[in-house]
Amino acid sequence: MGDLMLVRHGETAWSATGRHTGRTDVPLTPAGVEEAISLAPYFRDRHVALVLTSPLRRAVATAQLAGLSGGVTDPDLCEWDYGGYEGVRTAEIQRTRPHWSLWTDGVPPGDPEHPGESAAQVGARADRALARAARVLVEDGGDAVLVAHGHFLRVLTARYLGLPPQDGRLFLLRTGTISVLSTEHGLPVIAGWNTHP
Repeated sequence: MGDLMLVRHGETAWSATGRHTGRTDVPLTPAGVEEAISLAPYFRDRHVALVLTSPLRRAVATAQLAGLSGGVTDPDLCEWDYGGYEGVRTAEIQRTRPHWSLWTDGVPPGDPEHPGESAAQVGARADRALARAARVLVEDGGDAVLVAHGHFLRVLTARYLGLPPQDGRLFLLRTGTISVLSTEHGLPVIAGWNTHP
């Protein structure tokens, strides 16, 4: 059985400044492009059987720049929909909600394009993505690569480990990094986390 490799997209102007970037389709910065290119050597000697990417251009571009050809876009890999907090920094939110946490307090509804999601809704999307990847990991024996976003991949990791979606808060994830989820003695484990080759 192969490994499940998670790639967080390279830096964007919004990620660099801490703005919640859910469905807003912002491009990579020049530094983000360099981060994505630097990931390519990691995949050269691996048997990659499946590449799924978020349809947002920062994820698609990261996959391409990292040399991950044949990627299929999957809307389940989109970032958390931050609703009314789209584009807003945590510090700004905490001016009126001092102890606010995305993981426990969620987001208010936004406009029709940003209705917002709960942790459970993000977790349901993560579960579907894990099910798709599991079929390939078991049947093909190669690795599956998911190229997506910070909060989404943190939720997905929690779900992979059998934890509730809110426990994604435990897994810090930087831009332009690779993490590896695997198994040991038939149990899910983190084999590598938040690494930059």
